[in-house]
Amino acid sequence: MSGALTLVDKSAAEPIQAQLRRSLITAIQSGRLSPGQRMMPSRQLAQQVGIARNTVTLVYDELVARGYLEPVPRKGYFVAEVREAGARTAAVAPGQRPNWNAKLRQRPARLRHIVKPSNWQDYAYPFIYGQVDPKLFPYNIWRACSRDALGRGAIDWWSADRAVDDDPMLVEEIRNHILPEKGIYAEPDEILITLGIQHGIYLLGQLLVRPGARVGVETPGYPDARHIFDAAGAELVEMAVDEDGARMDHPGPLDVMMITPTHQCPTMVTMSAARREEVLARARADDAIVIEDDYEGETTFTEGLTSLKSADRDGRVAYLGTLSKVLAPGVRLGFMVADRTLVAEARWLRRLINRSAPLNNQRTAAIFLAEGHYLGLIRTIRSAHAARWKVLAEGVDRHLPGFRRSAGTGGSSVWLECPPEVEAGALAARAAELGVLVESGDPFVRPQERGRFIRLGLAYIDEGLIDAGLRRIAEAARDVAGRPAAPPPLAPLEA
Repeated sequence: MSGALTLVDKSAAEPIQAQLRRSLITAIQSGRLSPGQRMMPSRQLAQQVGIARNTVTLVYDELVARGYLEPVPRKGYFVAEVREAGARTAAVAPGQRPNWNAKLRQRPARLRHIVKPSNWQDYAYPFIYGQVDPKLFPYNIWRACSRDALGRGAIDWWSADRAVDDDPMLVEEIRNHILPEKGIYAEPDEILITLGIQHGIYLLGQLLVRPGARVGVETPGYPDARHIFDAAGAELVEMAVDEDGARMDHPGPLDVMMITPTHQCPTMVTMSAARREEVLARARADDAIVIEDDYEGETTFTEGLTSLKSADRDGRVAYLGTLSKVLAPGVRLGFMVADRTLVAEARWLRRLINRSAPLNNQRTAAIFLAEGHYLGLIRTIRSAHAARWKVLAEGVDRHLPGFRRSAGTGGSSVWLECPPEVEAGALAARAAELGVLVESGDPFVRPQERGRFIRLGLAYIDEGLIDAGLRRIAEAARDVAGRPAAPPPLAPLEA
């Protein structure tokens, strides 16, 4: 593999991460790294090249996303069998391989996704979004609830084939203990359990978006929602975000709009009361359906926030909530609250995809809520997040004065615009070498704004490490100031 590393030059202006990525791609395309060949372990390669292990891991993860490498659990990374045209392929005769560009209606792998390193827990300063801090989660209590869900009576219910049913116990707990805090009062047939919020977005996109439908999306905003609506044939209409939330000054009527009013994704701005009234008025005028994504869920510590759905008098708002930000992302539980006609159709569409969300997980979560553990955990998380956010916001103002912080006043992350002389990708790569994980803002913004933003999550990092991590980000910013941006990713070639 050493021949593939000759292009790594520490004195060059190009970031080391970009050099290593390009060097490995060249080695794979030229055949110096063969299909099925095991890659050198990240620690060993880092030592050989004399760079941080995190940098190697980031490159490996990028090459997995681009189809050059395949991860094998407990064995490592291997060169993928199927690669770009022009490279050597597996033993398939010419002309026999399907023309996937012609056959595939969509190419989701080529979209701009939110990509996080698989070893994010190894970073000394992990400013990552959406993970659960294990120091806050009551594992022993969750295990006890899981054991209760394995009781004979519970097993008899959830082990059966219930194609469209949800656990009535979980539905009741959501009705009684979660929704009232959001100002929402719903009947059981107005609630659907989903595999997280994104599952709900997909169901609604399939039900509500016809080819050519005009769908309003926040800018910046959640990229996967854009991908879902775009795949359904929508015309995406950008709704710019200011300090009051998504603006309603877009031209022409909308069929659907998606809003994150409590804490906007990714800026964490809270939509003002006046703007909320404007959203509902515009929806009535356009005869539009509003998808409310409460993606921060119960973790928000800002006092007095209610949902947009709570002010909905016309049944136009479909509310999406999540349990995963509290329990764990891997639990994959969320819920939809909407007009019963829409929920009924979503329930049967869900059946065509995955039937119901795993009923054993539903019952465990229901017991966890019923015994009061969920509300206790929420209080713990909110307190921790509030303390961390204060330290993070004050630290950003102190250590990163050239960075522009969004107007968000809470939430589990901070959105930053880099100074003109700092390219976000180069900053993230250099920060990784210093043991700091920051997330690129590129997936959330328009293509012309790439390299300008980063996101600092606070759900996982210890409060006592935040200030030291910010100092290292400041050091990384000084190191990369004035460096040219890394070359854009290689466009996938035709199959």
